[in-house]
Amino acid sequence: MSEKLQQTMFEAIEEELKKQVSRLDQPHTKPFYEMLTYHMGWTGEGAGSQAAGKRIRPLLSLLSLSSVDGNDNALEWLRAVSFSAAIELVHNFSLVHDDIQDNSPLRRGRKTVWVNWGAPMAINAGDALFVMANQSILDLLKYYPAEMVVRASGMLNEVCLQLTQGQYLDMSYEERNDLKMENYWPMIGGKTSALLSLCTQAGAYLGYAKEERVELYRHFGYHLGLAFQVQDDILGIWGDETITGKSVASDLVEGKNSLPVLFALEQNGKFAKRWQEGPITQDEVNDLAALLEKEGGKAYAEKTSADLTAKALGYLDQAAPQGEAGEAIRGLANMLLKRKQ
Repeated sequence: MSEKLQQTMFEAIEEELKKQVSRLDQPHTKPFYEMLTYHMGWTGEGAGSQAAGKRIRPLLSLLSLSSVDGNDNALEWLRAVSFSAAIELVHNFSLVHDDIQDNSPLRRGRKTVWVNWGAPMAINAGDALFVMANQSILDLLKYYPAEMVVRASGMLNEVCLQLTQGQYLDMSYEERNDLKMENYWPMIGGKTSALLSLCTQAGAYLGYAKEERVELYRHFGYHLGLAFQVQDDILGIWGDETITGKSVASDLVEGKNSLPVLFALEQNGKFAKRWQEGPITQDEVNDLAALLEKEGGKAYAEKTSADLTAKALGYLDQAAPQGEAGEAIRGLANMLLKRKQ
């Protein structure tokens, strides 16, 4: 039954996203509109479910809302579907910009927006998604008191600032070779965990949970985000490109200070020595990935991800989610840890 609930929510989220993006569906901005529909996975070569993604973040927000009292009635969670769309729009705004900053040619198996239309146009497309996110929040006024909408909007914009802080650290770390594992957590706390914690926090808030319970939901999302990013680090080095849809060589070639790398640097072995010598070339990737695994980087990251997921689920237990939605949240958390893409 929880799968049926998720599918119903997913369809409502897609409908809402298309409604929000259609603001640009006008004769004089048609090509601009098509950039956004392409990035969202709806149009262009390779369009479809894989290109669109799983919409995990908006699903988490609606499931959190429904699980507060176990009421899976669509009349309840549909009132907040515009906020779930805002979360997904912010996520996609960050992806469009991130692809430019990381010089990534592929996103979910397709050419990125900047590759197709150039970086200047892609920056503008990302900006449009950000603006639409803030417009989408205001649709909550149809169903929620203004003070709740203002607070929800404040939560989202605070997280957007944290996203930029995390991205700044991520990019600035690429120029450094003196980082420790302790430098890693503030980066991913902003880059990844902030938005996932918003999903669960704001979802519970819009479900009228008490403040202490809202905080438990926030902690659940935050630690789930940490685990998710560590898992992403693993896939960024050892993932299957045919499954992930993006080059796995980029993290090593681009000098990403991911958790497996930082762990190996502190071991000060052969991998650390090569890393300190300068940029990794494409033809070195396979050998260095194998060396990094041999020196314990992969195993350490996998254990850390598992520990963080257990901690996240501990907070979720305390939050006591109810009904099918609560069951679905647990399923999503486990899926994020075990994913291969």
